Amino acid sequence: MNAPDASQKTLYRVSPRGFCAGVVRAIEIVDLALEAYGPPIYVLHEIVHNRYVVGELAAKGAVFVNNLQEVPAGARLIFSAHGVSPAVRQLAASRKLRVIDATCPLVTKVHLEAIRFARERYTILLIGDKEHDEVEGTSGEVPQATLVVSNVEEAGTVQVPDPNRVVYLTQTTLSQYDTAEIIARLRQRFPALKGPAADDICYATQNRQQAVERLAQRAGLVLVVGSKNSANSTRLVEVARRAGARAHLIEDEGKIEPAWLEGAGSVALTAGASAPEVLVERVSRRLQALGFSNVEDVEVIPEDVRFTLPAELAPFTAARR
Repeated sequence: MNAPDASQKTLYRVSPRGFCAGVVRAIEIVDLALEAYGPPIYVLHEIVHNRYVVGELAAKGAVFVNNLQEVPAGARLIFSAHGVSPAVRQLAASRKLRVIDATCPLVTKVHLEAIRFARERYTILLIGDKEHDEVEGTSGEVPQATLVVSNVEEAGTVQVPDPNRVVYLTQTTLSQYDTAEIIARLRQRFPALKGPAADDICYATQNRQQAVERLAQRAGLVLVVGSKNSANSTRLVEVARRAGARAHLIEDEGKIEPAWLEGAGSVALTAGASAPEVLVERVSRRLQALGFSNVEDVEVIPEDVRFTLPAELAPFTAARR
């Protein structure tokens, strides 16, 4: 990093930020389906947890629903990036819905792990938010074998049938720091505790958290672009605060409070994995107008990940090129 001009306030634009590969894939699936089949295309829950993205897709003809009863029989339906349980899949099939699955491949990985460990007669301790769409989908794979653990306190009280056959899995969008504390408490109680072969917290979540942690130690004030119901966005705020910075979650440039900027010589700007770059640019311009005119783009960790689209959309992808 170059030393900032001492006469100017500095805006550090943190990278990686914003859309991860799973979000890019999910949004592209909805866009392609609208182009290929025409509206309406129904989507179960928000395709990703961002109000701006949902609004943009709704304007094109996507219809977001909270349950399958809202979807006409035989209609086209997209499962969101957060995944669904087998019960939801079965209900969709019974109503002859034409389903396109936008579940993030990294979420699918956790589903498959849950199925495998249940077959091996393990009790699965799923670390995550009980109300989150992803946790509902994962726990629904093998509900008879899964217990959700949301915090350290619950890790200290959860009861399992056989302490020697216990495994933990995690929601992909958690804070790696909070998860480590929960796992440590579980290991105290269950020394035989097993974990997944590879970390369940996704690469994008970890990369964004590590980048924010590094810049938080320098900037002192961190602004995270994202919606309140975005787990990975709220975790970025927590990580920044843990690193000693003041931090706030904002949906767009209109949510910036001038009082936050008083006395700040620099601000670090990032975005959750479901927040579009257009919002980052709007916030960036607003901060520059408020005096943070020395702008530095800081890449902490390079990213180059892309997931393939569902096979049924491949012909339409080729036609786009």
